Amino acid sequence: MLKILGRANSANVQKVLWVCEELGVPFEREDYGGPFGKTKDKAYTDLNPNSVVPTIIDGGFVLWESNACTRYLAAKHGKGTLCPTDPQEYADADRWMDWQQTTVLPFMTPVFWGLVRTAEADRDMAAIGAGIERGNAVFAILDRRLEGRKFIMGDHLTMADIPVAIQAYRFLTLVTDRPAMPNLEAWMENCRATKGFKKWIDLPLT
Repeated sequence: MLKILGRANSANVQKVLWVCEELGVPFEREDYGGPFGKTKDKAYTDLNPNSVVPTIIDGGFVLWESNACTRYLAAKHGKGTLCPTDPQEYADADRWMDWQQTTVLPFMTPVFWGLVRTAEADRDMAAIGAGIERGNAVFAILDRRLEGRKFIMGDHLTMADIPVAIQAYRFLTLVTDRPAMPNLEAWMENCRATKGFKKWIDLPLT
C-alpha cells in the first residue's frame, strides 16, 4: 500500500492527499514535519535528503518533491482524468503546476507564514503587504485563464488545479480586501466541491 510521510496540514502533503482521494488510491499516512519532527532523523533523510515533506513510498519506489508526487500518482492512477493523455495538454497542465512553485509560492510564503504561523507582534507587515500586492497581480493571470472554464484545463479537475488551488484557497481566505476576480472565485468553488478538497483542504488554516 502507498505510504505518505508528512503532516496533513502541510500544503505540499495536501496535494498528494487530494490526488489519492479523487482517484480512490488507498494509503497509509504518518505524521512527519512541523511539530511532529522526525524529518532530520537518519531513517527519514535516507529516504529524502532534503528533510522536508512529503515523501511517498510506493512498493519499493521512493519519491519526494510534492509536484513530482502529484504527477506520478495522477499518471499511474488517473490517465485521462487527472492526468491529460495528449502531450500538449499534459505540458499545459504541467506548466501550471510549475507556475505554482515558481510564481505563486514566493509571495504566498510571507503571506501565509506571516498571517498564520507568526505571532501578531512579530509579523513583518511590509513583507506581508508586498506579498499580497504581488498575489493580486499573479492571481489576475489565473483569473484571465479561467474565463469560460470550470477548471484550469477545461470542464474537469486535473493535476493542474491541485497545487494552485491549495495556495489560492489560502490566499482567498486570508486576503479579503482584494480586487474582484470572478473567474478565480467561481473556480475556487468548483474545486471546493470536489471530494478531495472537502476532506483534506477545506479546513481551518494552521
